Amino acid sequence: MPTLLRGRPQRRADLARQPRTRREQTLWLVIVDASASTRRHQALSQAKGLLAQLFDDAYRQRARLALLTASGGAARWQHQGLKAGTALQPWLEALGAGGGTPLFEAIEQASQWLGKRRTRYPGETQRVVIVTDGRVREVPSLEPMSSLSVVIDIERGPIRLGRALQVANQLKAEYRHIDDLL
Repeated sequence: MPTLLRGRPQRRADLARQPRTRREQTLWLVIVDASASTRRHQALSQAKGLLAQLFDDAYRQRARLALLTASGGAARWQHQGLKAGTALQPWLEALGAGGGTPLFEAIEQASQWLGKRRTRYPGETQRVVIVTDGRVREVPSLEPMSSLSVVIDIERGPIRLGRALQVANQLKAEYRHIDDLL
């Protein structure tokens, strides 16, 4: 269309090239705390419903997804920057909880990975979603995330520690409780 707006092209230099898409790429990095404490009061079950909705939203918005799980002794990458789609459904159905909470190791890994990715894809918009119950002994000093971030607190039950809010405050992230989202 830009070529025709300038009149009929007479030579090759008159052709205006336009990329197929001008849509800015978006990456959603999701960190899921799947430690043993998330089994209490069906917190992980509700989080799975929220994650299914999040994956569906990412698919509709044509966003890329990176997925990091914090459970057991270490944080593990499940996906790194893939297009959102149905490939995540089997992983979500098989997601179980157990072991310790390497949440802060996962946050550190994610921060480093996002920094490298930002260098490689400077025009990409990055968003971080951390799903956790915040059940840790103490919250260490954390560097704020350089991307738009939200901490979704899945802590349930009569006694709540409120440490997910502390994590959100230190990361300079938005804080939401799962009860407000469902």
